[in-house]
Amino acid sequence: MEYGNHTIVSSFILLGLSDSPYLQAIYFLIFLVMYIITLSGNILLIVMVRIDIQMHTPMYFFLSNLSFIDICFSSTIVPKILVNTVSKDKSISLLGCASQMFATLVLGVTECIILAVMAYDRYAAICKPLHYNTIMNKSVCISLAAACWGVGFINATIHVILTFKLPYCRSHQVNHFFCEVPPFLKLSCRDTQFNELAMYISACIIVVFAFFLILVSYSYIIATILKINSSQGWHKAFSTCASHLTVVWLYYGTIMFMYLRPHSRYSPEMDKTVPILYTAVTPMLNPIIYSMRNKDVKRTIKIKLVQQTNF
Repeated sequence: MEYGNHTIVSSFILLGLSDSPYLQAIYFLIFLVMYIITLSGNILLIVMVRIDIQMHTPMYFFLSNLSFIDICFSSTIVPKILVNTVSKDKSISLLGCASQMFATLVLGVTECIILAVMAYDRYAAICKPLHYNTIMNKSVCISLAAACWGVGFINATIHVILTFKLPYCRSHQVNHFFCEVPPFLKLSCRDTQFNELAMYISACIIVVFAFFLILVSYSYIIATILKINSSQGWHKAFSTCASHLTVVWLYYGTIMFMYLRPHSRYSPEMDKTVPILYTAVTPMLNPIIYSMRNKDVKRTIKIKLVQQTNF
């Protein structure tokens, strides 16, 4: 079958992180351990929120969404890495590749916006405490979460369609460990300026705008905290935001580096290293960061451990 003068692609080859058997064995063990920690940590966090009625608040509602996203994000990519690491056949079908790209784009954008919504939630809790329950009522929380997912689906649909409408005649070997947009632009024999422009525009609208909302929210939060006279009040206010800020810097830093660079500055090795941070490392660290710095999560875990011990 032909697409103009170009053969229609039915599958791609994911070259992975390395072709060295020694490094492949190391990568397999590292990703396997990271995946187990990711699943365990995020599932535990979701369960803790569900069983503790004191954690049925907007902050933990969005935190549960974040944990669910991290589980799906990691599960979309890491199992395929593990299979490709031990298998000689590193191919992925066109449908499988498109599905993986769609899922990662949906989850990546949704997480990006969810983090901005969580910053707004902290702003409402600290700066508008008397009106917090009205501002962040149940219907508002559900609507905000639905909007986050909706934007993710729309963005992913646009980019997947634009990416797979391109003819791929240079090579079917993708120098990456999963199906991501930037490596595919290099394989096309057609001018990809429109695709690059669409990627930059969506990144600016979604990532930069969401990051700007986070900065604005925390500007108001810091201004409010500085008005607090007691050191105990300072500590309590900062402790509610520290975990979220840590996750924001981890996630946004890598996303901006990956999607807001000029196409000419792409480096194959760098493009394979940086995505590991937001596809495998960050989903693993998120529940650890929130659990270690969150009194409610630690309290619930201790109570359940004591109950199990007594039982």
